[in-house]
Amino acid sequence: MKQMIVHCQPNITQMALLERGKVVEYAAERTGERGLLGSFFKGRVVNVLPGMQAAFVDIGQKKNAFLYIDDVLHPHLDKQPEVKPSITELLHVGQEIIVQVFKEPVGGKGARVTTHYALPGRYIVYMPLAGYVAVSKRIAKESERNRLKIISEKCRTEKEGMIVRTVSESESLESIDGDLIQLRKQWERIQFKAETCSAPRLLHRDLSIVQRFIRDSYTEGGDEFVIDDEQRAKEAAAYFLEMVYSEIPKIHVYQGNQTVFEAYGVQEQLEKDFKRKVWLGGGGYVVIDHTEALTVIDVNTGKYIGGRNLEETVTATNLQAAAEIARLIRLRDIGGIIIIDFIDMEKEENRSMVLRTLEVEIKKDRTKSVVIGWTRLGLLELTRKKVREESTLFID
Repeated sequence: MKQMIVHCQPNITQMALLERGKVVEYAAERTGERGLLGSFFKGRVVNVLPGMQAAFVDIGQKKNAFLYIDDVLHPHLDKQPEVKPSITELLHVGQEIIVQVFKEPVGGKGARVTTHYALPGRYIVYMPLAGYVAVSKRIAKESERNRLKIISEKCRTEKEGMIVRTVSESESLESIDGDLIQLRKQWERIQFKAETCSAPRLLHRDLSIVQRFIRDSYTEGGDEFVIDDEQRAKEAAAYFLEMVYSEIPKIHVYQGNQTVFEAYGVQEQLEKDFKRKVWLGGGGYVVIDHTEALTVIDVNTGKYIGGRNLEETVTATNLQAAAEIARLIRLRDIGGIIIIDFIDMEKEENRSMVLRTLEVEIKKDRTKSVVIGWTRLGLLELTRKKVREESTLFID
């Protein structure tokens, strides 16, 4: 069972996702400052750079958005030309195009945008121009994957694309088709607005933080939803209905003297987990440092001396650290290149065990991560898709 805890204040909304009492995801959204990720814009091309095979697009933000050639060509790899054309053959200065933000502005850089449009729903991600169906790799049974692919093919038109989400497992054709119809209408509204306005103009903004968590993380039948604002609770109930749940889950409106984050132990966990030095339950600790290019995580035995010998002590600390690091990466939304300096182990079987532990735990993360493996220096390397600035903790 998961717990979704929402803390509402006049200027900010905070959301925490708990699994077995541990905070695994956290996000905060200031009132009136919703992020750009997932938003659609009608933009105007202001600069085309053939040397970079890219263009800059004015979408009405402080910084122009960056559009790379691969995000202009057809989204299905087998339909892309073997030799890419020059970007100047596809785009010209002054051209107005619909783009979608898939990476938030980071630092001094503008947003990354694409013409590979994707609208996420409850059961599917709708891609109006992709022309193919894919099924989430987290659905393990091949028979179920085939069933979902067959019914999805029945629902879509030839040019449409769909990614069937993990939550669709065991769902009917009617559920998937209902989601598709809603998302198709949403895309039609975006197109209509684009035809009737001039660039730059916002055409569609993704859901609020609460709605996104419900859409992406809520599991029907067992999860608990707690919120400390009556009006926002009604809005959440309306959204649950919109997502075509068989019944509205029980929404608990918290009214205690403490904040809801304090009452559920969220605040205490967050304050520990967002420090540079994070202690592990067994007495070891990890140190997380950031550079411009990557994130470095160092593992130390600290106070832990529980093994029968050094190798056993080190391995036990590393195993605990591997599981905790996977959670911290997800919680703090760390993206890009990540290097982990585990404590040196002599036995290859122990190194393999630590690697497997990290791989298993990282799969619980909805954001795509790739564990590369050990470097020659004995460091563990992985990458995680970076779509927005790393989360920062808001303190009441």
